[in-house]
Amino acid sequence: MTKTVLVTGGAGYVGSHTCKALSRAGWRVVVFDNLSRGWADLVQWGELIEGDLLNPADLKSAFEAVKPDAVAHFAALAYVAESVSEPALYYRNNVLGTLNLLEAMAEAGTDKLVFSSTCAIFAPTDEPLTEDRATGPVNPYGASKMMAERVIRDFGAANNIRSVCLRYFNASGCDPEGETGERHVPETHVIPLILRGVMEPDYTFTINGQDFETPDGTCVRDYIHVADLADAHVKALSYLADGGETNAFNLGTGRGTSVSELVDAVERVSGMTIPRKYGPRRPGDPASLVAAPAKAKSVLGWTAQQSDIDYILQTAKLWAEKEAERQ
Repeated sequence: MTKTVLVTGGAGYVGSHTCKALSRAGWRVVVFDNLSRGWADLVQWGELIEGDLLNPADLKSAFEAVKPDAVAHFAALAYVAESVSEPALYYRNNVLGTLNLLEAMAEAGTDKLVFSSTCAIFAPTDEPLTEDRATGPVNPYGASKMMAERVIRDFGAANNIRSVCLRYFNASGCDPEGETGERHVPETHVIPLILRGVMEPDYTFTINGQDFETPDGTCVRDYIHVADLADAHVKALSYLADGGETNAFNLGTGRGTSVSELVDAVERVSGMTIPRKYGPRRPGDPASLVAAPAKAKSVLGWTAQQSDIDYILQTAKLWAEKEAERQ
């Protein structure tokens, strides 16, 4: 019998890629999204229910109509700088929205949840980051996700909802077949911004900060292909379906790449020179975040298979070219 998964935020970047992976894995996919930052044309692997996490009536209606076996929860605001300037927006959507979702799950009897979390919950510390490292987010976005994880654990323990929290490091790349990809307005993610230098002859990429405590002074991140993240969600849902207990996993490659190295890699993949300049640090940016992904391998049987940096950039470039044609 086909199992049904309700995917909140399934019209967004990681959500849409995961919908494709879930559909291919045999799940019936239903997307719940208010389209405030998602895109209806990226909902290609299941029906779309327009609704808002902050409206309990929308959730109640969706659960009654869909009767999902599990939920994959992506619906969140995720701009670090915006979270610094508008923290209430982030705590309301990311924390209260998650609580509303959990209450709807409990009322409907849906007892399995995979949560899209982030490495931004951790305090800056020695790397690579294991799951038991101290939390201590340096921006409201990370704090809202840390709080949501706590709400999920506490509510789940009281209401028999088992969950997996997947802490992404830097989601990157796009669907290798070009069917979905990264589309943000405004675009703040580093790879699409660098790739503008491939599309626009007069564009100069700005590196935000050159005085971080890293080997070349620019931010270091663990870039993981979005298709690998999607695969982790499929494996996490299978883990819960097989009776797995509430757990959390860091998803990354264990390798860090600096922003300067990333620009060099775009030049290598594209064969073009990307003009660059330096600007001030962005608010809330930690110097370095690199995962220790061993636990995901041992428990979920998951490792990053498509996260070579050149491959990430090739797939991102394919999508960027397609988006340029669309516009």
